[in-house]
Amino acid sequence: MRKYLFGTGLLSALTGGLTLLRSARSEEPFTWRTALAWLSWGITLALAIGSVVDTRRASRAKLIPLDSPVEGEQTKLLRQRLKR
Repeated sequence: MRKYLFGTGLLSALTGGLTLLRSARSEEPFTWRTALAWLSWGITLALAIGSVVDTRRASRAKLIPLDSPVEGEQTKLLRQRLKR
């Protein structure tokens, strides 16, 4: 489970969120650029979580979407899991 929680995509999304939270506490007004930054962060977080879910499904020999970044590596991930 820790390989999923400490993945680089998820860690970078969380640190980006922390940066946005710090900037939200400042006295600057909420602008359209701030809204786009929050939207971008939400998309990044969703993609990171989706990648973790796809990797876990592939390692458990379940079907994953064809547009997944781990599509084509299902047998490799399953062999690694069965080796443990």
